[in-house]
Parts: sequence; C-alpha cells; structure tokens
Amino acid sequence: MKLLDRLMKIIVDRKIFCWDRKNLETKVLAVLIYQVGISYRKVRNVLECIEPFSHEALRKWYSKLKFLFVHKKKHRRAIAVDETKVKLENQWIYIWSAIDVDNREVIAIHVSTTRTSLDALYFLRKVLESCEDEPLILVDGGPWYRWALRRLGLRYDHQTFGERNAIEQWYSLFKARVKRFWKGFPYPGSLESIRTWTMAWCAIYNLCWR
Repeated sequence: MKLLDRLMKIIVDRKIFCWDRKNLETKVLAVLIYQVGISYRKVRNVLECIEPFSHEALRKWYSKLKFLFVHKKKHRRAIAVDETKVKLENQWIYIWSAIDVDNREVIAIHVSTTRTSLDALYFLRKVLESCEDEPLILVDGGPWYRWALRRLGLRYDHQTFGERNAIEQWYSLFKARVKRFWKGFPYPGSLESIRTWTMAWCAIYNLCWR
C-alpha cells in the first residue's frame, strides 16, 4: 500500500474530517509537505496546480492532524539508543535516535556535529520527555553514554544483539533512505534542515512502518 493510501486510511478510520470539500489526498499531501518544514503559503503555491486551497485551510488541516506527529508520554519498559553519522558537504553529522523496543516507536531524535558525553546527556533528557518513568536504557559500547546515564541516574544495559536489534533495524531503513541522497544530505543544507527532515521521516515511519 502506498504511503498516502496508508495515511488516508488512518484518517478515514478515525473520522478526523467531517467535510469533503477538498480531496483527502490533497489535504494529506499538503500536511506532509508542511511537516517537512515548508511554510503554509509555499505549500499552497506548490499544490495549487492540483487543487487550490488557502493557507488558512492548510493551517486547520494541520491542526487536526498534528497529533499524528507527536510522541505521547507514557510508561516505557526499555529504550534502545544509538547514533550514526551522515555527510553534509565535507562534514560528518551525527543522528541520535531512541526507539521503544516493545512497540518500535522512534521517540527521540537529536542532530549534532559532535559525539560527546554532553551530546549524550542532552539526547537522553529528550528521551525522558516521552517517558512517564525511567526505563531501562539499552546501549552499545559507545563510551559517551556512560557518564550521561550515571549523571541522570538511569539503569542501563550493554547489548550487542537482543532487544537492541530494534534500533539496528531502524538505522538500516534510515541509511537506505539517505543513500538516495548519494550517502549525504543535499547541498546546501544545515543542521536544522537535517533535523526537520529526519523528524518528518520518523513521523512517517511511526505511522506506517513500525
């Protein structure tokens, strides 16, 4: 099933829109483009050749659908964390991710130019924003996590396989998608554009593939 079809099925099943004055596919496509970081007016200008709508209409559509892109704070038993690097021009950028190993939901993303204990501390605090309690953190051998985990008083377990496979599988999908950019993000780019794109891609992953 195509991505748009999957999203439209979710929306129809939940009966989010009461009126059908505009095509549902147009609404979903507009919201997805806006989620990537394009302004209301620019999205309207891009899609007006398909079906005209106002930027105010898009604002209302996004207001109804934005819950699809938000992580709910809840009890989580165990979280796997990891990071990978991608190239932006001649610079390596680090993408930090956390995934709930029970439901495979990506709950936190961080983008940085360094991979230090302070980066790990900032990232783990973002992870806790989606947790009602303090879950077990599953890590690999990266030394930058140890100080941060102890600083936050979090339980952790070093794993190479087992439940950490959830984060490895997630990164396999992520890297396969980034390879379409010739193994690096398009030039010109920025940390903010990478963060926005990655968060949008994660939102789609959480909705359609996990």
